[in-house]
Amino acid sequence: MEFTEWIRGRTDEQLRALVTARPELITPVPAHLEGLAARASSPSAIARVLDRLDRFTLAVIETLAVRDGPIRKTALRELIGAALAAGKPEPALTAALDRLRDLALVYGPDTALEPAPGVRKVLEDPAGLGPPADVAFRHHAAERLDEIADDVAPGIPGSGRERLAAALAEPGKLIDEVSPEARAALEQLAWGPPTGRLPNARREVSVASARSPIEELLARGLLAATGDESVTLPREVGLHLRGGQVHRDLVALPPELEGTARDQVLADRTAAGQAFTFVRAVEELCERWSIDPPGVLRTGGLGVRDMKRTATELDLPEWAAALVVEVAYAAGLIAAGGSVDGEWLPTSGYDLWRVRPTADRWVALAAAWLTMDRVPGLVGERDDRDKPVNALHPDLRRSSAAGVRAATLGVLASAPGLAPSRDSVLERLAWEQPRRRGPLREQLTEFALREAEQLGVTGLGALSGHGRALTGGQEAAPVLAPLLPEPVDHVLLQADLTAVAPGPLTSELNRWMTLAADVESKGGATVYRFSESSVRRALDAGQAAEELLAMLERHSATPVPQALSYLVTDVARRHGRIRVGTAGAYIRCDDPAMLDQIVADRRSAALRLRRLAPTVIASRSSRAVLVDSLRAMGYAPVPESLDGDVIISQLDSRRTEGPAPVRQVTSAGVPDPGVAAAAVRALRAGDAAHLSRREPVGAPDGQVPRTPATATITRLQDAIRQGERVWIGYTDSQGNATSRILEPARMEGGYLTAYDETRAAVHRFALHRITGVSGI
Repeated sequence: MEFTEWIRGRTDEQLRALVTARPELITPVPAHLEGLAARASSPSAIARVLDRLDRFTLAVIETLAVRDGPIRKTALRELIGAALAAGKPEPALTAALDRLRDLALVYGPDTALEPAPGVRKVLEDPAGLGPPADVAFRHHAAERLDEIADDVAPGIPGSGRERLAAALAEPGKLIDEVSPEARAALEQLAWGPPTGRLPNARREVSVASARSPIEELLARGLLAATGDESVTLPREVGLHLRGGQVHRDLVALPPELEGTARDQVLADRTAAGQAFTFVRAVEELCERWSIDPPGVLRTGGLGVRDMKRTATELDLPEWAAALVVEVAYAAGLIAAGGSVDGEWLPTSGYDLWRVRPTADRWVALAAAWLTMDRVPGLVGERDDRDKPVNALHPDLRRSSAAGVRAATLGVLASAPGLAPSRDSVLERLAWEQPRRRGPLREQLTEFALREAEQLGVTGLGALSGHGRALTGGQEAAPVLAPLLPEPVDHVLLQADLTAVAPGPLTSELNRWMTLAADVESKGGATVYRFSESSVRRALDAGQAAEELLAMLERHSATPVPQALSYLVTDVARRHGRIRVGTAGAYIRCDDPAMLDQIVADRRSAALRLRRLAPTVIASRSSRAVLVDSLRAMGYAPVPESLDGDVIISQLDSRRTEGPAPVRQVTSAGVPDPGVAAAAVRALRAGDAAHLSRREPVGAPDGQVPRTPATATITRLQDAIRQGERVWIGYTDSQGNATSRILEPARMEGGYLTAYDETRAAVHRFALHRITGVSGI
């Protein structure tokens, strides 16, 4: 049975399962089932789906691939059973064959199983076996093949290549003739890898002139030279050395996960607490960067010093701070913007995110982490040029990152209430996707485990309930919300100018406290300290002394200490008495005595001040420099505009322009069931048109319908009036002749509008490109 006919014989349900499991096959939808079969057997499509197979299923198709021609399921069962380390091949073999058929990697009945076209070519060294003899010796000259064949297969008719292939089909006799040392060399290559390096591998030796073990093997064709310094073991020789087995120590079931059992309730609460902490860390990052945004490097990314400062401010290790920064960027909460040099600033999307419930905010962050193609764990490592990799740099992108995170969380989801060890997770992933193994994948897995704990997807190493909902595509916010700590709306003011938050504060109170006070320590209770600079920061943001005191009284569980009231009123009394504007810049004050004091101060010499009037001093320095310098001298100036209005530095006033960027992996995901069903209908319709292709009387074979232009127009008009389907010949813009099955709707302006059953969509067709019309 041909592969295309087998595809055509699949039911609609089976085709829907195929395109759902391999969505790349319908991106875009092929014109007919023959096109689907061709795409399914292309090398890139086969390699992609092979990468998704587990070790046992991959072993099944490798066993089929090394055999020439179809094989019965009973024979396949014997081969797999001999390769198993323990247990029987069923029911795992039947399940593996069913999956391979669903993926269109294997076709045919149980009496004649065969890999799909192209599978053998993609599996270059299946199960560690080398290429067949005819492939292994394809680069050898005919004269050299004749010389080898004369030594190993005398008297057999045919060309040198044919005689050598016949001799290697049963290589036992040739292997028995070699020395023990040569036999040992073969045994080393028997179970893979089947290749090796050898100086002067192409030198020509005969059986009589062979002096070394390797020369014995080359002379008999038991090794094939594939390059000047490389050799390979022909597949027939490898199978003989393996005793006919394709695999050994095969395991039909995935390895058991090992780790520490966790109480699920405790794990969920621990993860919820960490989720709350991570949301607050992102919020604190955005608030701090609203006031003092770091610059964007010329090469892109965040500078090393800015990264260290951010980690210190967030009270996190650098890797955890890098995770906060990268997730906020992936979620579209921060982006590059600002001046010509560029600054990292919050986006307008942050303001929308900030007012949402905490559980919804966490879901947005966790979903961004799960799907982003960036790897925060690489921050701080060295690149190929021995330079540190910066956060937010374009080089942090890895296309496999999202897939590894999903696979890692899938492993955790398979063991509820268990915190598996790192080695156990790596071993399971190596079994589930053996073709994707490698150092980078192991590193990404370790990053995924560490970051999942930091985000609150896992708790105490076990997958949480809301983490399971997130990875399963369910609503995670309702699962997380009841576990989050209730925010408090009050603090405890103390006489030493500190305030203690007995728990997580509400979002608005937390923002206000961060504005009016500095965080002194974190933990079970956060301690804030009020100081002259922090109170002035609140006044700069537009707060008045009365508003500050009223806010403290409203949100304090204790009376406002007298020392704190004096601090606020004293700073407010001095705040704004001096005004700084733009000349180069100027200083304005209604108290001439204070300006006299500034001019007389030696520390003001660098500002090059000049008195313009009793209440005005001019300077060549900028307004920002003047404000900072006067504050360093102990004064409390405020900047003002050209109109004399006080410039208020709002905490959240700095935002980037344009839409918030969202960085997610753009790979073909699982299509919607409706999309899969529509694709199958389109394939069936296109296949019907493809199979019903016929030509008018007298037309050569293989041509599409051809009728005179007048008859074409008349036939289309009749089909529109009667609501009939028609079969047309159509020449596309590249000049290719195609055929379509249409339901014409209307004809105007030189175009025919019709439902194209071949494409399952409505299209417009240029009338001058329609070559002919025929009834269905």
